[in-house]
Formats: sequence, C-alpha cells, structure tokens
Amino acid sequence: MSGNGNSYQKNGGVGVYHEIPNGAEGGMSSKKKTMIGAGVVAVLAIVGYFGFGGSSEPTGASVAKVMEKADLNVKANGELKLFDKQKRFVQEDYDAVSTFASFLPGVAGYFGKPVWAFYVNRGQGISTFGTESKDYPLLEFNAANKAYQLTPYIGFRSFVRGSRGSTSFQSEPFTPSRSRNILDENDDPSKPKRILYVGTNELEIQELDGVHGLTTNAEYFIMPEENYAALVRRATFTNSGDSEVTLDILDGLAKMEPAGGMLDGMLKNMGRTVEGWFGVYHADDTLTMPFYKLSTEPSDEAKVKIEQEGHYLMAFVETEDKEATLLPIVFDTNKVFGKSTSLESPRGLQASSVQEILDNPQYGDAKTSCAFAAVSQVTLQPGENITIASVYGKAHHIDRVPEIAEIIKAPGYIQEKAQRAKTLINNLTASVETNTANPLFDGAVKQMFLDNSLRGGMPTIIGDVEGTKTYDEDPGVKVFHAFSRIHGDLERDYNAFKIEPAFFSQGPGNYRDVAQNRRDDVAFTPRMGSFDVQQFLSFIQADGYEPLTVEAVVYQFTDSAKAAEAAKAVTGDPKSEDTLTKVLKGGPFRPGQLFDLMDLLNITITASNEDFVNTLVAGAEDFAMAVYGQGYWADHWDYYVDLIEAYLSIYPDEEESLMYDTSLRYFFSTATVKPRSQKYILTLTFDGKSKHVQQLESTYYDQDKAKEQEAFRDQNTGLISIDANWQRTPGTSGTAFKSSALAKLFLLGSIKFAMRDAWGMGIEYEGGRPGWLDSMNGLPGMVGSGMPETYELYLLLKYVKSVFDKFDRPIIIPSELWKMVNTTEAALDELEASGYVDAEELTEDVPEELFEYWDVVASARENYRNDVEYYFSGNTTTVDAKDGSKMISRWLDQIELGMKRAAYFTTLGYGDDGSSGVPACFFSYEVTDWALNKNKNSVGLPCVNAKAMKVGRLPMFLEGPVRYMKTIQDDQDKMKDLYQRVLKSGLRDTELKMYFLSATLKGQTYDIGRQIAFAPGWLENQSIWMHMSYKYYLQLIRGKLYEEFFSEMKGGGILPFMDAKTYGRSLMECSSFIASSAFPDPSIHGEGFLARLSGSTAEFMSMWKLMFIGPTPFYLNKEGDVEFQLVPAIPSWLFEDPESDSEPIRDEDGSLTVNFKLFAHIVVTYHNPSGGDIYGEPPKKYKVTMADDSEIDIDGSVIPTDTALEIRRVKPVKSIDAYY
Repeated sequence: MSGNGNSYQKNGGVGVYHEIPNGAEGGMSSKKKTMIGAGVVAVLAIVGYFGFGGSSEPTGASVAKVMEKADLNVKANGELKLFDKQKRFVQEDYDAVSTFASFLPGVAGYFGKPVWAFYVNRGQGISTFGTESKDYPLLEFNAANKAYQLTPYIGFRSFVRGSRGSTSFQSEPFTPSRSRNILDENDDPSKPKRILYVGTNELEIQELDGVHGLTTNAEYFIMPEENYAALVRRATFTNSGDSEVTLDILDGLAKMEPAGGMLDGMLKNMGRTVEGWFGVYHADDTLTMPFYKLSTEPSDEAKVKIEQEGHYLMAFVETEDKEATLLPIVFDTNKVFGKSTSLESPRGLQASSVQEILDNPQYGDAKTSCAFAAVSQVTLQPGENITIASVYGKAHHIDRVPEIAEIIKAPGYIQEKAQRAKTLINNLTASVETNTANPLFDGAVKQMFLDNSLRGGMPTIIGDVEGTKTYDEDPGVKVFHAFSRIHGDLERDYNAFKIEPAFFSQGPGNYRDVAQNRRDDVAFTPRMGSFDVQQFLSFIQADGYEPLTVEAVVYQFTDSAKAAEAAKAVTGDPKSEDTLTKVLKGGPFRPGQLFDLMDLLNITITASNEDFVNTLVAGAEDFAMAVYGQGYWADHWDYYVDLIEAYLSIYPDEEESLMYDTSLRYFFSTATVKPRSQKYILTLTFDGKSKHVQQLESTYYDQDKAKEQEAFRDQNTGLISIDANWQRTPGTSGTAFKSSALAKLFLLGSIKFAMRDAWGMGIEYEGGRPGWLDSMNGLPGMVGSGMPETYELYLLLKYVKSVFDKFDRPIIIPSELWKMVNTTEAALDELEASGYVDAEELTEDVPEELFEYWDVVASARENYRNDVEYYFSGNTTTVDAKDGSKMISRWLDQIELGMKRAAYFTTLGYGDDGSSGVPACFFSYEVTDWALNKNKNSVGLPCVNAKAMKVGRLPMFLEGPVRYMKTIQDDQDKMKDLYQRVLKSGLRDTELKMYFLSATLKGQTYDIGRQIAFAPGWLENQSIWMHMSYKYYLQLIRGKLYEEFFSEMKGGGILPFMDAKTYGRSLMECSSFIASSAFPDPSIHGEGFLARLSGSTAEFMSMWKLMFIGPTPFYLNKEGDVEFQLVPAIPSWLFEDPESDSEPIRDEDGSLTVNFKLFAHIVVTYHNPSGGDIYGEPPKKYKVTMADDSEIDIDGSVIPTDTALEIRRVKPVKSIDAYY
C-alpha cells in the first residue's frame, strides 16, 4: 500500500485498540434471520457535509503538510508522477476529473476461485462485484453512467468519529461532498487530497485529510489461490496529525445483496418485491459472521428451491504475530443511515455511537442490508495506523463460513495474500518481460499481454507437462486457455460476461475476439503446436460459416480402462476411486468442474492439485466446444491465415503435416442460411412513398437440425453428447465427417469465392451480419458486400495455391462441394465465352453478363447448402494438386479484376469525391428489377427474385486500406504511397494525430446501421477505434515502414505514448475507442472509453513480436532444414531515451542493451554498441547459453539447425546474446 500502509503499526509502535464486544448479548434480534432491502438508490441531491455530527473544528496538519509526510512519488516541480514506486498508474484528484471505468482482472490463479469486480474513479472505487456473472452480485451491477452516480453512496463507505485531545470530529473519507473542484481557482484548499492507484491486480485509493489529520487508504484485490471466491478490502487509517487520536470506525458496504439465484434482473425490475425473500443468517451466536441469502429462490412454480448459498462479510484488524479476532458487523441499514433513504448521510450513526448500535437489536427483514465492520475506541499515536481487513465472498452453505474464518484469521494471512495477488499476475505476464530504456513501454507490454489473455485466454500446457514434446507430438500434452471471458463490463453493459468461480477459471468468448487474440499464442507457448489452428479450422461449418461463441475445450475418456487407471492414480481409497471412475466415464469435463465435483461427492484425492489435473487430462481426449448464438458474421474466417502464418513462423517444417495429415470435423449449428428467394423482401422505403428490396431474416432456427442434436441426449444424465456438435454422414451408423486442414480451407475458399457480389468486388453479407465492423449492421439489409473479406479471400486462396504447388499432393473433398465448384467453373467458362470485358468507364448498373454469372453461382451455392444442410452424404472427390492450383489461379484473376473495379468505383461521401486513392471498404446494391415469387417472410411481406442490380458507394472506412495493405505489404513503394494517401485523407484526425474509424458519415442513410445513429466521434461513428487503428499500425511495421511506424507510436498513436490527462485513464490500458475531434464537445477529445478488453491488445502483441523477434524466427534453408534468426525492429530510443529519466541498460563493455523473454523462458539480450536504430537487421553473432551453463558461440546472423531446434524446445536453453 502507498503511504503508511503497514498494518496497524509503525516503527514497532502499536495503537491502543480495545476489542468491541461481538454482540452476543443482544446485538442480534431474537429472530434467527434479519435482513434489509432497498432497490435502486435514487440520489436526490449531493448535500455536502464536513462531518456527520455537530462537533467543533479539530486541529490538524494542512493538506500540504500531510502530503509531505506521505510516501508519494513526486516530480521536482511538486506534481505527482504518473506512476508510483510500485509502477502503478497514479490519478491525482481522481474524483474531480473525467470519469472512467475499469476492472480488476478477475484472476485468482489456476487453483483459485475468482470474483469479478468493476471500479470507477468515484467514491471508494469498487462499484460492483460478484461471482460468475452480473446475475450473481454482492454489490449490484450498474452500467457506467449509473455507477458514476451511485458508487459513492451504495458502494464502500467509511465513517469515522474521532477525538484529538478536547476536540472531536466526525468525518467520511472519500465523501463526494468534499471532492475538490479543479475548475474553481477559489476552491477550498483545505479539502482532502485524493489519489487513485491502478496496479495490474489491485486498486487502491488514498485520501490525505490535513484538517482532521487522517490519511485513509483502501486497497482491493481478488483473493488468490484459495478454494473460496472473495474480494478483499484493506482499509488503513493513519494518524497523520501531530497528536494522539482516538477513533470509532464503521467501514464496509452500504448495500450488500444476498445470494438467491439470478438476481440482476429482479433487482432492476422487481427490486421491492424480491426483498421479501431477503434475510441475514448467522454462522454462530455473534455478529461476526453474517450470511446474506434469500430463503428460497423467487418463484411461483410448484417446485420450490430452498436457498443454501449465501454471501458473507468477515473483517478484523490485521495482525502479524497472532490470530486475528473477527469484528462485529453492522448489517441493519437503518441503524447507519436512519431515514436517509438516499444513503447520502449516516443519520442513524449521527444519533448514536458504534457501540450503541452493536448493543441493540438489528433488523433486516424485507429490505436490503449493509455490511459494515465496526471498530470502537482505537487510539493511534502520530504516524500509527490501523488496517481493517474485510473479506467479502460467497459460500455454498453457512457451515462453510466458520471454516473460511479460521483460514483468514491466521497471522499475516491477508498481508501475504495481498503480496501474492501481485506476484501472481507478474508471474503470468513474465512471458513477455521486456527491459528497455523506457519502463513505461515495458510495463505496457506486460499489461497488454495480460489483457490479451483475459480476452483470448492464457494458453496453458497441462497433462504431460514434463519434457519438451508438443501437442502434436504427444497425445498426453493438452492445451487449456484459462482466464478468458467475453468483454462485458460497466461500459460494455450489453455483453453478458461470465467468469467461472472455479479452479482453472474461464468463460466463453466471441468467436472473432478469441480468433484474433490467440493469433500469436504459439509464439509465446511453442509447445501448443498447431492446437489453435486445428481448433478454429474445425469450427468451419459445411456452409462456410462459424458459430458465434467459443468455449473452453472439454476432456473426455473414450477408453473406460484409462479412466479407471487415472482414477486409481489420484485417489487413496476404493470408494473414492470407484466414484471418480464413474465421474470420468460419465461424460466430458473441465478441470474446474472436476475439483468442484470432488468436494461435492466427498472424493478423497491423494495427489497434489497439479498432479490431479495433469494425470486426468493426459489420459483423456480433448474436444473443441462452441455455440451457434445468433447470426453469421462475415469475418470469422478472416483470421485463419494469421493463425497459420504464426504457426509456420515457429514450425515451418510441419506445414505439410498440418495441411494434409490432420483430420478435422465440421461444426454443426442449428441455424440455416436462407436462399435469396426467401430473404429478398419487398418493403416500403423509410418515407413510405415507394418500395425497395431488402435482404432480411437471412437465417432461421432450423427445428430439424435441433432434432438431430436432440437425438444425442443421454437419457440418464439429460445432457446432449458433444457428438451432436459435429456434422455427420446419414443413418444410424453415420459418423462425423472429417477433412484435412487444406481440404477445409479449399472448401472455405470455394464458398467465399461463390459469395462475391454481382460486380465481383466484395463478399456478400448474405448471412445476415456484416464483418468486423459490426456497427454496419444495416448493410446486409442493403444487399451489401465487403472488400475486407475479398482481400482476405485473396490471401487465403494464394496460400492454398502455394501449398498445392509446394507439396503436389491431392485433397479429398465432399462430392457435394465438387458439384458446386464444377458449376462455378462452368459459369466462368460461360462468362468468358460471352466476350464480356469491362468498359473503360463503368456504370453503377451491373452488366447483364456479370449478373447472369452471379445468379448462376449464387444458385449453385444455395443448392450446395441445401445438399449438406443436415448431413454429408459421405461421398468424396479427389482434387489433384495441379487441378486445384489451376482453378485457384483462375479465381485469383477474377478477384484481382474485382479489386480493380472496386478501385474504380472507390468511395463516395461528404467531402469525398472518390479521388483519394484510398481503397474502398463497403458497397451496397439496389435491386432495380425484380419478380415476385410465392414466398412470404415471417410477417407476411412478399419475397422476390432479383432481375437486375446497381451498386452503391459508401464513405471511407479505415478497414479498407488496413486489409488491402495485407495484399501489398511486400511492396514498399505501394505501401508508402498508400500510407501518404491515408495520411492526407478524411481518415486522419489532424487534431489528435490519429486515425478515424471512418470518414464523416454526414449525408448517409440510417439504413447502414447503428454506426450513423451515434454522434460523430462517439462509439463507431468517426471515432478513434483503437483496434482498427492498431491494425493499421501493425500493417506499417509488417510492411517495413519503420520510420512511419515509430513516428506514429511515439507521436501518441499507440499506448503508452498518449497524453495521460487527455486519455483519462492508465496509459497501460487500451480502450475500445477514443472520442475523436469530430465529437461536438471538445472537452473530451482524446479521452478513452470502454476499458481494456479490446482487440487492440492482439495487434500490440503482434507489433511487439515483430519489434523484438521478427516475422519468421524459424525458417527452412535451401536444404529444407530449420534455422533460427532474430530480425528485430527496435528504435534507438528504446536503447537510450533522452526524454526519459530512466537510465539505459549497458553491458560490461558499455554497449547499450535491451532484453526480453523469448517463449516465456529464454532471456534474449541485444547488444547495440552504436546505440542506433536496428530496423530489420539480423545480429552479426550470437552466444547461446544452455541450461547447463555451457555456451555456444555462433559467428554469423543465423543459428544453425541443431541449436535452432534446442531453442524451439525452450527448456534446454537459458539465454541468447545477440551482438550488432
């Protein structure tokens, strides 16, 4: 903790502390249960109060004097530095500056159970926390706009009654009534100084109150590595005055929600009614272990569920050398706040003392309770302090609470856990430990890695963990992505996040998020091999789409003997062995679920936690899991080439095996894409004066597919087998249809090629959803298409062709697909035979020949999907490598032609006449002629068959040049030309020196989607969307535009090089978007919104990899052998930065150095005697130090095969020194 944060002592001195009676003599009502209720607290007014009693003004040091005493990290000019001595972000006067919201990571370690906790820079920080999801809060979840208002009132509060000599005072640290007004030069200078500290795994606030001579700190962290989930609060009260002070303290939550099923919706929609179920129970006859729960889960059904789970608060004054004594808890809200229903003022406490509250009955029926730890008459000498440790958590039964109490009361326990919470995250982020002349950059790397892992999951090797074999080499090696979750939080209130309160905690993630954020997994964890590539390619469906949600893998024993053998190895008695064997035979499992079952079924485990997990998963098989969700997004497949390239940069010698020798299934979703004849709908235009054709209701829930899955339901367990997730061949003997990786990529490319729009430019958004920019949700309705997908298709087909050409091996594909491909080829023949060629000047109307081609190919696609809607027939066709390559060459020519047409039509928007040369991103199509068919949509509107179309143009979007750059990144001239065009275009925010997500949308129709519904500069409408901006910057360094890239980075385009006060939050943490200069209110230009879990972290880690490792560290030489070469791109200012007050790192010869962790294990040091830029240059020589301290000196830029393979195995190598 900052300041005088030691527990209740200083220099060996301990304050005089009188324990409070625990309330056994009447502090509890005669009823067994008591509870309190409130629903949503309405803050009627902010009425400041200096103290909550009528006392005289106390003596005390001034704020300046108190700050001098505090251990603050101060610049020479007296301002606080951006980061404290613990490298935590510092926000001065946090509750007086612009609001921001963020969260604790929700990581309790592999063998810990996390809670989720969100915070704001208002009140005492934490605005909501709970277990699993927002449906299970201990402090009610409120979206950010409400959290900013309510947190100071319904959240954590501290009430202090003090006496210093003959003077008494009453105060509430952090009360909004005493916040500074930094806009008012005449603001009261005696107001407390408040500081926010943001660490990687903790939050701390500090108030320095010179008037009362009291410094208050509150630190929060998630309890790490325990078999219970809890949020820990450490509130430290320090006497910063010059004389002795005696304090009474109430510290805790103003509102504590009980456990009782999924409460979030009920709290918001029937909050008063649900309070009827509320109650507070007690684990013993004192007030020290209250248990907040509902009597039953609210329902009017015949089946009643009695609630056993509950929430608890236990608190004590921290000690280091003896077991702590639990403090009594005040849970009756009326006793604290009286009739102040806004919770603004503690009127109940004003009228009585802490001891008087405890000595009298408390009630809590039919109202929402509070949870305050009570301390009475603690005396502190100057400089002394007292720390109240409070543990807020959830237990499955009231009997569990005393057991937890015995754990947390141990001497020094909380202090040790606070330190462990920090080292835990440091250990998890050590994979990318980086040491340069810029510590701010180094810290940002670790934070980006952490946040990338929270969104995509942290790849963890389990099973056969010993040795060096990979997932591909050893079936006992398994990969589990821990700590992942959907990015839901106070600002992303639309997403239903889930953080499993279990060991190896994880939650589901959105497909595109996970696919992007796992891009470089293999570069950090080489032992995972091709796991990611195989998993995502297996999710490709027969129709060319993918599910919406990716879940963690599950494990299952398909061999009963192996299950019995594994159970025997980890248990110590026959009963446990038999029970565990039945569990393992019963179906799929995840590690966290197994541990919970061990407790539930009283299975005795003799192995350690690590050995238990590793033994069981090593013998089981792993199965990918996903859920359809809703709609088919057009971009989910866009990220496969990136995953493949990342894998090949580590395992270039395994390409043939991956592409040809894998056997991958096809995911089976319950939704079907409709043919055009059922989704081209004739509707009224917005003004109601005419009709037009829209593409609506593109998919439908297929009841017959659901019946197919239902057939896999186990009649004993009631669960549907994981086999139901995979498309099969027909009949009772049917099996999951499988293809090689290359065959699946060929299938994907073929279908996407058949989805090109009528002008042959973009890929149609015919599945009802757009691509990456999902705020263009109206574009599918406009029969729209996207060039980003075309550029990605170009790269995909080029890759497939290269594999055909390189290995000259055939692939086997479903015969149904071959039929579609043949029809496509025949349509191309017909188009060529027609003699059609593009005119010099193209019109918006689609030429008849192109329309006919489009209609035939789209019909072939629809017929194919109809053929494989439920099953693959099982019939296959072999495609010769040369035939496949020839076909793809022809398709690539057509795609290139479409790209030229897109460059001709280009963009059109307000102030954009199409002459910028910036590649187009989207097109729409107007059906200009149609014929009614007999179909109707769900509301009875008629369906049509299109007879003619014309293309519509849209403004510039940054995604257009970003994706196009991937097709030209090896041509520096083209890259530089496009960079300059974008720089001079409407995509550049000249005020912020960043890049808009889109140019102005002024004049565009609302039909394009919610993007235009927002104010310019806000959310996706012409804001700085950090993920796409980072994609753009990544393309610059991929294209070797080093000067441009580092100029953009250091110029403030990339964290941590933005202005902290403007950005408004930690420079270590990405936001989803930054309010751009297009926003009407200039006061928030440059401010970040939507915390952390942005895809920009994936792009940042790719940048980091290119900066410190290079694009292809492992490659094949002319003889086909693996070699290793580092080709970094590091600017001189990371070796020595004159703008930084940090000393550069030098070696024993005086050469400047930087170092980083390769593969989370090998320390790589670059020695740069000149101190200049190193841009795309390999070292001149290496020294490789092995694990046994032997050294290998290599003269030259390449590390030869034998040593290269040892580096890839990671464990045999300790360090690499690379010399320039």
